[in-house]
Amino acid sequence: MRVLMLSWEYPPRIVGGIARHVEEIAWALVKQDVEVHVVTSEAGDAPAEETVGGVHIHRVAPYYPINDFIHYAQQLNAAMRDRADLLLQEWTAGKTPLKRRSSRSGILLHVHDWLGHFAGAALKHQYKIPMIATIHATEFGRNNGVHTGGQLYIHSVEWQLVYESWRTIVCSYYMKGQVEFALGAPSDKLDVIYNGIHAEKFDFYFPPEEAAAFRNNFAAPNQKIIFFVGRMVREKGANLLIDAFAQVRRDYYDCKLVIVGGGHRDHLVSQARHLGISDHVYFTGFMPDDALLRLYKVIDVACYPSLYEPFGIVALEAMAAGVPVVVSDSGGLPEIVQHDYTGTVVWNNNVESLAWGLLRVLHNPSHARWMAQNAAMRVREVFNWDTLAAQTKAVYERVWDEYRRSDW
Repeated sequence: MRVLMLSWEYPPRIVGGIARHVEEIAWALVKQDVEVHVVTSEAGDAPAEETVGGVHIHRVAPYYPINDFIHYAQQLNAAMRDRADLLLQEWTAGKTPLKRRSSRSGILLHVHDWLGHFAGAALKHQYKIPMIATIHATEFGRNNGVHTGGQLYIHSVEWQLVYESWRTIVCSYYMKGQVEFALGAPSDKLDVIYNGIHAEKFDFYFPPEEAAAFRNNFAAPNQKIIFFVGRMVREKGANLLIDAFAQVRRDYYDCKLVIVGGGHRDHLVSQARHLGISDHVYFTGFMPDDALLRLYKVIDVACYPSLYEPFGIVALEAMAAGVPVVVSDSGGLPEIVQHDYTGTVVWNNNVESLAWGLLRVLHNPSHARWMAQNAAMRVREVFNWDTLAAQTKAVYERVWDEYRRSDW
């Protein structure tokens, strides 16, 4: 089976979580005997054509001129459509009609989020092949509603993508409910397949003396490290964590808050200064993967107080690293973290509850370690890419079987 994926981001171009998801599910699908081609945006010096991990990557530059982000998405889709069109011409010219092919020689489109919809829908109708969509987040959820013209436009494209798809994959049962409510999708058209992680990336040797020296870059030896990684945007809740940290320090003085992530953070720096805790809050900015993996090895608790979180891969990373986690009961996070068994779940958008959860971990380290051990096992059993790729391939095979029996 050939799958042609369309995604506006793919490593080394990483804007959010979509890039890593598409890369890792593509690698895992290759292991399931699926031929995967990804058509995506150019990324600096990355080659226009290459094969990495068995995945065939085709990078294109958006056409110009570009006026704004929405126009950029349209121009990128035009370029992605043209590149994908060449691939589909090659795969379909003078060969067995698609309807008569087995699943082993079938061709499917798989579009990731609204930024690939225009190309996907055009190719679907041109070649009359089924299209599958993955909705990673919704404009409605990100903004707690649709309030502006730009948001309404993106919301309408998301609706079209779900409507045009043969089946739609979502990353949590929370997202299933949201896509049903906000985008009007019928329940029986949606498949819940969780995101995953390569937990083995944390299985590296980090000598104690080297770890201690690395840790000293962030906190004193006597200080417990509370850790956050994510974008500096409202829905990730870093502002709530800073407020909660101020409360935590009144009860547990020897702690440091380390916030990792690029982007605009002046408002958060000002917030910490206003609360009188700026000496105890360390903003690292962007951190490369190798340093981030080592940092996970030396922190004491990872906290993700998101206001909106379709899934929460960062929570999986902390769990895989064996770190106690505290998360809000927002979105898909409660599906990942089982309260009092694999972590601590606190009330959404509630500073007092968040401070309680952090203090619970700091004051009960043995119970926190027990939960972290349970979490590490759950990640490897439930959220591994081999399992998730098998579930995704089953969706592909179902769609191809229904397509062959349909009259289009």
